[in-house]
Amino acid sequence: MPSAYSAGGSHASGTRGPATGVLESARNFSNLSVNSALRIGILPGDDIGLEVVPECVKAMRAAAQRTGLAIEWFPMPIGRQALDTIGHTLPPGTLEKLDTLDGWVLGPIGHQAYPRDNANAINPHPILRKHFDLFANIRPAKSYPGLPALYRDVDLVLVRENNEGFPPDRNVYAGSGEFRPTPDMTISLRVITRQGSAKVARAAFDLARTRPRKKVTAVHKNTVFKLGCGMFAEECRKVAREFPDIAFDEVMVDTMAAKLVMKPQQFDVIVTTNTFGDILSDAAAGLVGGLGLAPGLSAGPVRAMAQATHGSAPDIAGKNIANPYAMIMSGQMLLAWLGRKHGEPRALRAAELIEAATERVIRAGRKLTPDLGGRATTADMGEAVAAEIAAGA
Repeated sequence: MPSAYSAGGSHASGTRGPATGVLESARNFSNLSVNSALRIGILPGDDIGLEVVPECVKAMRAAAQRTGLAIEWFPMPIGRQALDTIGHTLPPGTLEKLDTLDGWVLGPIGHQAYPRDNANAINPHPILRKHFDLFANIRPAKSYPGLPALYRDVDLVLVRENNEGFPPDRNVYAGSGEFRPTPDMTISLRVITRQGSAKVARAAFDLARTRPRKKVTAVHKNTVFKLGCGMFAEECRKVAREFPDIAFDEVMVDTMAAKLVMKPQQFDVIVTTNTFGDILSDAAAGLVGGLGLAPGLSAGPVRAMAQATHGSAPDIAGKNIANPYAMIMSGQMLLAWLGRKHGEPRALRAAELIEAATERVIRAGRKLTPDLGGRATTADMGEAVAAEIAAGA
């Protein structure tokens, strides 16, 4: 199965933001321009998803209009609203419909608040990741001048294996990878495969090849998990031999926690297993300003899903103060991926416009949400990004 990412092509912009490498590294399957409109789904999710997803789509629409990129949009119900109106958090036919699309924007899912006694109240996003083999979860962390952050000059990308590891909702074909054989014992299975490890490793090296520092750090704990982490490390080393132009090192996950906190600037592309990646990417986000600055893309061999790293934040839902940055930049990453996949320069240019406009809004500092030190609403910040896209620079 081909990697979700491939080096090749050049970056027309001289800047490198959170989507660095992702913009240049989605595999060009067809080498032909898109002859028809891109087909993109809109799945708002829960809580603040209903506020930040519209701002993401607003920015994507503005960039598409500016570049002449044709997009057909397909709003689709999902999450708690879908449960209340249709009776399913993942309505029947959703997977089949998504299978006809090029990609989609998924808002944060507040599955912890779903009723536990309703079999139809399932967590949708692991199902989407597994069904469409979205094996590479790309999570950038970048610090910006003028924004509150623990560190300056951080620009790293964490590539997390998405469909194996410890999460019991996706690591086995049927049943669950977690079970309780007695009232006082719970067993959790961790699944590591050569195929899954090799795929995510190759995605990381392809990504690193597009970045200035050209460095990959594999994170594991093969000193203790000799078979599981050992297999992951073996596959990373095999792939590393195919990329002699990329510097490669390995760090134990506990050591990585210390190094990431002490000097995150030393890292470029980090590749690791599912649960390690989930934890480390949140830590990296905290170093540069918080989860409001943590976009994400889940990519596979055919489709990709824009999904910010942060959760649904029910405590601030409905207040119009949620930071839309992570969702907007997740949409930017999706456009970049689709542009490279389809050989569509207008999508690549649209992604560049969103990235540049967002950076200008941050630099200006006038339309920032409270978590970034401003007083703007979610809609204010989204409107500012869209206006910058339309105005150009």
